[in-house]
Amino acid sequence: MSVLSNPLGFRRSVAGACLVVAPLVYIAGIVADPALRQGGDTVGVYGRYPEQVSVSASLLHWSWVLMVPGIIGMIHLIRHRGVVFGHLAGGLALLGVVNFSGLMLGDFFYSRLERALPPAQGARLADEAFADPGATFGFQIPGFLGLLGLFLLGLALAYARRGPWWAWAAPFAMLAGILFAPVFPIGTVAGGLLYLAGSGAIGLRMLRMSDAEWAGEEAVAQRTPTGASSGKRATTP
Repeated sequence: MSVLSNPLGFRRSVAGACLVVAPLVYIAGIVADPALRQGGDTVGVYGRYPEQVSVSASLLHWSWVLMVPGIIGMIHLIRHRGVVFGHLAGGLALLGVVNFSGLMLGDFFYSRLERALPPAQGARLADEAFADPGATFGFQIPGFLGLLGLFLLGLALAYARRGPWWAWAAPFAMLAGILFAPVFPIGTVAGGLLYLAGSGAIGLRMLRMSDAEWAGEEAVAQRTPTGASSGKRATTP
């Protein structure tokens, strides 16, 4: 059976790989951002370095997109314990990463406005656009609520899988890494390592699973009493 025709192996591999790759793409996008690297007064920076802004915004966009298969994979593994909570947290996380992905378009507008107008005027116009209630309540707040959802989903996964101690540490590392990575340069290094450690640990665990474990067949077999078959009790001759 080829990789693409194996539904269990393919979906498990894609979800696990995305959880490993997404933090790397996120950190690359942070490093490529000229305003984050400069710090301080960043008015006009996007207008001076449009190529870097284009690379940075695109990488950050894809870092959020890549989290979608990973989140779906995390939801898939929550069985028997905390299922409802996992569904709610996973749905919130998916809405969040989608909104953060959309917000990356704003960098292109800042860059263009700061080139087409005096930098301060262009930056002020872009700030006013992002202060619009639709942008605030339709994109920014749902995005940050999605980070909360991702954190809660990680806790739900650790609870459902009865994993080792690091399974409980992983969601804390992911959230801290995402929030502190934009603080260049120390936060970028420390936050990037935390994000990669948390998300990567979950992703690698998925990649190392057997297809039977991914499908939940091993858990079912462990709960089935010895001698039980086809729903009938074994009889003693």
